[in-house]
Amino acid sequence: MAKIKYKFNPEKLVFEKFRHTTKDWLLRILGVLSTFIFSFFLIYLLAFKFLDSPKEKVLRSELKNFELNYKLLENKIENLEDVIDELESRDKNIYRTIFEAEPIPTSVRNAGYGGIEKYKELEGYNNSELIIETTKKVDKLSKKLYILSKSFDEITKLANNRDELIASIPAIQPVSNKGLSMVASGFGYRIDPIYRVPRMHTGLDFAAPRGTPVFATGDGIIIEAKTTYGGYGNEIVISHGYGYQTLYAHLSGFNVRSGQKVKRGDKIGYVGSTGKSTAPHLHYEVIKNGYKVNPVFFFYNDLSPAEYEKMLKLAEQAHQSLD
Repeated sequence: MAKIKYKFNPEKLVFEKFRHTTKDWLLRILGVLSTFIFSFFLIYLLAFKFLDSPKEKVLRSELKNFELNYKLLENKIENLEDVIDELESRDKNIYRTIFEAEPIPTSVRNAGYGGIEKYKELEGYNNSELIIETTKKVDKLSKKLYILSKSFDEITKLANNRDELIASIPAIQPVSNKGLSMVASGFGYRIDPIYRVPRMHTGLDFAAPRGTPVFATGDGIIIEAKTTYGGYGNEIVISHGYGYQTLYAHLSGFNVRSGQKVKRGDKIGYVGSTGKSTAPHLHYEVIKNGYKVNPVFFFYNDLSPAEYEKMLKLAEQAHQSLD
């Protein structure tokens, strides 16, 4: 049974039955709806701000996994960089030094990979900067690995030809060991015997009697066996490969011809005094990659330590050269 409500009438001073009009019911319904809508909206805002939707939870989980995987990838890249740097150091300071291979310039080893346009397609994303930097690191490592691979291919080839390399490098004296005390002039600035002024002497002079045999100091091919009336006079040049050449000057005669293959220790000519020379001697040079270097460092194959020490002292003396 519905409750009957009464309302006091001040004019009549009596209680009268209260009846709800349609307007009252509408206002009440609107009030309830407004309260419900406002409460729902408030709850929705709070939930949107402080609580994740299922989709957002999945996205946040994926983002955390991405960050974790990126950190792992970054650590792997750093470890790989350390390994490659170590391999580069060994390649530069050990492998290529042992086999006397031409060094690879640092600028080439550390060169970039591609240009700005290469990474254009990676722009425009939220993490574009991160993606581009990581891609650049990977590309740089790829370039370094490629250069290392090519270097190791060269070293492998040299290692396979090790016996040939060792036989080709100049390693003995070009005249008999009996003439060891007769080193007339060494490598460096010496007094020119004709002009009497200091001049760069690019070889080693061995004073020896005319006709003393001259020997090839390493395996190779005779690329020159020619006669000139000044300068080096009768001259022989041997190409040993691997960037090495040797020159034998002021000879009295030849025992070889151009294009002939020779072995270390083969007799190629005889000491003389042809060309610009003041006395019988052999002028001997070692040329490495186009540069004339001190021959005294290439007699290690047939000298004892004591003899080699003596040779160094004789070569350092600032005698007047014989040519």
